Amino acid sequence: MDRTIEIEFDINGPYDSLIRPNISVASLTSRSENNITFDPKIFSSKDANSFRFVTKDLVTLSHHIIRVWITIRTPVNYSTGTKWSESARVFTIINSCDQTIWPAITPGENFNGGGFELKPGQSIVFHAPVGWSGRIWGRTGCKFDSTGTGTCETGSCGSTLKCSASGKPPASLAEFTLAALDFYDVSLVDGFNLPMSVTPMNGKGNCSVAGCVADLRPHCPQELAVKSNGKVISCRSACDVFDRDEYCCRGVYGNPVVCQPTYYSKIFKQACPTAYSYAYDDPTSIMTCTASDYVISFCSSRFVLFTFLTTSHDYFNYDSNQVSFILDHDFYIYMIYFIHPLLISYAKVKVIQMQK
Repeated sequence: MDRTIEIEFDINGPYDSLIRPNISVASLTSRSENNITFDPKIFSSKDANSFRFVTKDLVTLSHHIIRVWITIRTPVNYSTGTKWSESARVFTIINSCDQTIWPAITPGENFNGGGFELKPGQSIVFHAPVGWSGRIWGRTGCKFDSTGTGTCETGSCGSTLKCSASGKPPASLAEFTLAALDFYDVSLVDGFNLPMSVTPMNGKGNCSVAGCVADLRPHCPQELAVKSNGKVISCRSACDVFDRDEYCCRGVYGNPVVCQPTYYSKIFKQACPTAYSYAYDDPTSIMTCTASDYVISFCSSRFVLFTFLTTSHDYFNYDSNQVSFILDHDFYIYMIYFIHPLLISYAKVKVIQMQK
């Protein structure tokens, strides 16, 4: 006998309309102690906030763990009045920090002149042609006058809002080379000032998430720390501080065989395993993807946290892009906190139908 369950998502959160998510279920399985697997029929649509599935199992659904892999898409209106090649890449830059930041891009011809302001929760979309190669980073503590002239505490790129020079270390950097096969990474070689991640969207190939979602500032070694009013605002690289060949991978250390991870680069790498921690950190840090768009998010985490309110059978799963909960007859409402590269939101999940 079939059993039908419909689960409704009520999504609200501090994101703007640009990054309002659509949710679809990529796969859904359930396992009991006897390793029973349900065969779901998934319902989802562009504007869906619910999905349903039908099981072919006669055993009661109580105490079975339902795992739902949720893909969060970003429905962005990319129309800007400019005719772009179909191969142009779409960049969505999101500020998930609790402070205003001033993203910087070089070269910035396709990115609003290379500099702009993003308040907490705001996002912005740009196009970049295939062949573009450049860097994106965040500036903090900036003060600009009405003419766009000013300074920043970290990440400065000249004395103007729109970057007129390369970024001043220390700064976390996202680096891109767009071609038939894109190369991208997040680098801490020049130090750290903000957590950031690069998430490929709709690409083909490896397409791994690159980044450093951990905040290194509270754990920055004193000798590398940059402070303002007693607070650590950035973390310098050992090369920048000590200017020694073994830290800078130059001179006799100018090759990957001789230049190995140091005490300081290991601190960065342990906290951020998919980011460049020193010059020859290629194998685990440079990512590739084909025909992808990209989401660059500042101060976000990839993880999803779940808290269940009305069940006596708590099951907690902490994994990226994955929902797990126990489906039980005696509880119907769950509270979920999403922390994701695309959004920080609040969601209520309710089982609205459970029939034989």
